[in-house]
Amino acid sequence: MKKINIFSAAIATIGTVALLLTAGCGGQNGNAGTNNGNGENTNPQTQTVNITITGSDSMLHLCNNWAEEFMKNNKNYMITVNGGGSGVGIKALINGTTDIASASREMKSAEKDEAKANGNEAVENLVALDGIAIAINPENPVKDFTTVQLKDIFTGKKTNWKDFGGPDQKIIILSRESSSGTYQFFQEHVLAKENYAQTALLMPATSAIIDSVAQDKWAIGYVGLGYASEASSRIKVVPVKKDNASPAVMPSEATVKDKTYPIARALYLYTKTTSTSDTTKFIDFVLSPDGQNIVKEAGYITK
Repeated sequence: MKKINIFSAAIATIGTVALLLTAGCGGQNGNAGTNNGNGENTNPQTQTVNITITGSDSMLHLCNNWAEEFMKNNKNYMITVNGGGSGVGIKALINGTTDIASASREMKSAEKDEAKANGNEAVENLVALDGIAIAINPENPVKDFTTVQLKDIFTGKKTNWKDFGGPDQKIIILSRESSSGTYQFFQEHVLAKENYAQTALLMPATSAIIDSVAQDKWAIGYVGLGYASEASSRIKVVPVKKDNASPAVMPSEATVKDKTYPIARALYLYTKTTSTSDTTKFIDFVLSPDGQNIVKEAGYITK
C-alpha cells in the first residue's frame, strides 16, 4: 500500500495537543480536594496534577473536549492529549508511559497479557459509541453500498466506479494507517480480515481522509461519525446496506444504538488497576451526565 503525507494533517497528529490551565498551581499542598460529583473540585489542590491521554485519532477532539471542560473546574490539573492511533496509545499504556489510552477498538488478549506482565494491568472503560461513515465526494453520483461492495472496493477486487452505478472512473481508496484502531476495526468487520488493496493510500489522520475526499471527485474513505458530522458540507456520507435485501441505512445516533447501521463500534478509555485517584476522578467525569453530554455535542453517541 502507498503511504502519503498530508502536511496539514500530519501537523495535527504528530504534534502533541497540550491543554494547559495553570491557574492555582505552584503550591506544595497535595490534598485531593473535594469533588461535588460533576467533576468540579470545590477545594482545589495547590499542586499541579498531570494526566496524559494517548491514542485514537478518531477520539482526539472528543478527549480534548473532555479535558478542557474538566480543567475548567479543576484548575490545578494539566491534561495532555496525544494522538497517533489506538495501537500507539495501548502500547504506551502497556509500557507505562501514559496514564490513559484512548482506543477505538478493544484491547487484544495478547495486549492485555503484556500489560499485566509489565505491572500495568488494563481496566476497560466504555465511554461512547461511534458509527463508521463511508465518505465520498459530493459530486460522486453513487447512492449507497452493501458491505460486500465496500469489501470489494477496499480489497481492490473492484476498481471502477461504473461497477457501482457511477461513471467510468478509477476508484481512489483512502485508508487510515495500520496503527489506527479504525483501520483495524474496518479490516475485521468490513473486509472480513482480508488485506487492504495495495493501491490504498494510507493517510496519517482522519482529517487527511476528509481533505482528500473533499478535493478528489473519485476518492472514497471511512471516517468516524463525529468527524463526518463536522465535515458534512465538504463530503457526502453514503448509506450502507447489510446485504442486497436490506435497506440502505445512514449512520446516526438512532441507527447505531438500534444496530441497524452495520458499521458501528464502541470507544474506550483504558486505565490501569494501579491508576491514581486523580485519573479515576477524570474517568468518573467522562462517565457522568456532564461528560456524556460532551459526547453528544462532539457528534458521538452516548453509551
